[in-house]
Amino acid sequence: MFASLLVLSASVAYDSHLPPLLPWQGQSISLMQKAGPLTTDFELSSGEASPSYAETMAFVDRLVAANPTQFKAQTIGYSNSQRAIKMLIASEQGYFQASQIANDTKPTIFVQAGIHGGEIDGKDAMFMLLRDIATGKRRDILKNVNILFIPILNVDGHERSSAFNRINQRGPVKMGFRTNGNNLNLNRDFTKLDTPEIKSVLKVINDYNPNLYIDVHVTDGADYQYDVTYGYNPVFASESPAVSDTLNQLFKPLIDEKLVSQGHIPGPLVFVMDKREFKSGLAGWVATPRYSNGWGDLKSLPTILVENHSLKPYKQRVLGTYVFLDGAISALAEHSNELLAAVKKEQAFIPKQLSVKRGYAEQANEIEFKGISYAREQNALSGQVEVKYLGNKQDYTNLPIYWQKEVLHTVEVPKAFFIPPVYSDLVAKLKLHGVEFTQLEGVNTQPLKVAKVKDYTFDKAPFEGRFRVSANFDYVAAINVDLNGWYQVNTQQKAGELAVHLLHPEAPDSFFAWGEFNTIFQRTEYMENYALIPYARQMLKNNPKLALAFDKKINDDKVFAKDADARLNWLYEQSPFYDQAYLKYPILMSFEEDIVLAEQKDKEI
Repeated sequence: MFASLLVLSASVAYDSHLPPLLPWQGQSISLMQKAGPLTTDFELSSGEASPSYAETMAFVDRLVAANPTQFKAQTIGYSNSQRAIKMLIASEQGYFQASQIANDTKPTIFVQAGIHGGEIDGKDAMFMLLRDIATGKRRDILKNVNILFIPILNVDGHERSSAFNRINQRGPVKMGFRTNGNNLNLNRDFTKLDTPEIKSVLKVINDYNPNLYIDVHVTDGADYQYDVTYGYNPVFASESPAVSDTLNQLFKPLIDEKLVSQGHIPGPLVFVMDKREFKSGLAGWVATPRYSNGWGDLKSLPTILVENHSLKPYKQRVLGTYVFLDGAISALAEHSNELLAAVKKEQAFIPKQLSVKRGYAEQANEIEFKGISYAREQNALSGQVEVKYLGNKQDYTNLPIYWQKEVLHTVEVPKAFFIPPVYSDLVAKLKLHGVEFTQLEGVNTQPLKVAKVKDYTFDKAPFEGRFRVSANFDYVAAINVDLNGWYQVNTQQKAGELAVHLLHPEAPDSFFAWGEFNTIFQRTEYMENYALIPYARQMLKNNPKLALAFDKKINDDKVFAKDADARLNWLYEQSPFYDQAYLKYPILMSFEEDIVLAEQKDKEI
């Protein structure tokens, strides 16, 4: 107890560096109980603290013990430190098996907390809500929905706990760390799948088939009046626009109404363009598939990213999350049929082209925004002008907002991808992504294309443990390819758009971009001049066209003509000894309308 008091007093002291607060006394405070069955650790601390991993798991056990017919805890995976990742299942009928929930006509909401260990609001909010269900106060909820809940996804980051982990966040008194035990950001891992935590999440989604996925975070960045901000990719930039529109038209009004009625201020999921000058405008972000909500958008899985405002007190944020989740559950119960129809519409859509990279529009839109007044002052420490938030309301009627409306790059959608059997590890990742594939027998009867690297650039520093790569390609015919044992991924499937983002080498979140194929940039066989020169002389003699091309290259390119190594390397590239896999993306593509594979027969060489 004494240690807890020391931590609390320390938190008060270190809170003094943050901007002043607006007073808040919302109706949602009445949701807290001071004593009684299943009072949470958060409530026992008067809204200041969040329980440790051990205390969290103990509360999970208490919840299940209080209502074992409707609650069950399951281990869905283990962290790199071998901590169990637990998921709570709540079902009125006691449907705990994945197949039961996946096939149930009642909609299922999947709530995930603590993907960033220090952003743990969702854990304590859901514990209060589940307590109210378990004790009978909210019997209505399980009559309408099934619930899947991960209280701590990043269990290793959660246990790297300190009062000094997030300098711009008000509580809890001790909070976890952003990244996992391997220092990887879990919310950058939804495509590359390097972490056991995100692999576990995708398996849950595949097995249980939830209707709504909610990922609860806490913001970084500027000060403003909103305490609960949330969003999803906007309709104009969504790959599932019917889903985005349904969330916007049917879910958001219900959620916002409930939040406002309980004394909270819901706001849009936006960021600032210039942290030193708020009036410069807002950034309207569109999530790419490395993020939970970007991945969900591609999967046509309705996904809402919640970003509670870090500068609001922990109590206020947790209570706001409770109200948000209650509102989302009510909206799902009321509008599950409309949401399901939107999902089916998007899953049936097969695009011919996909936008894979976006940029901010040069021309701003304008929005109303509930900001906080600020001053700009020359700062002696930084040597430049810095912003200082003053703690007073400042409402903007026409604040600029720059949305990522500019399409910077699109790709043609192949009819199918063909993956060599040596990349079975990537096929396993595709399975986790819910991408369907078949393993082939026989030889190819369709024209295939191979992407040949023209030029490439590696990042100078690692990002999320990877040296990422970008490249430009020529697409040339792949001939005499034996596809026996290869994996075929058709894009005409529910997860077809996601498959394109994963497998097309020009997509910024593809396996290629994340460095899964960096070995194609290695040359492992080399030439000796004494062997090449006589072979090349004979090759040019036997192939007059090649000889003319060589002479033309010498005459047209003076630098080439003076570079002996370049001349010989050019000849080496024309020889059958040259490594034909060098700088070639090993996954082949077909752009034919119909993909046809012949019956097993003698294979081409």
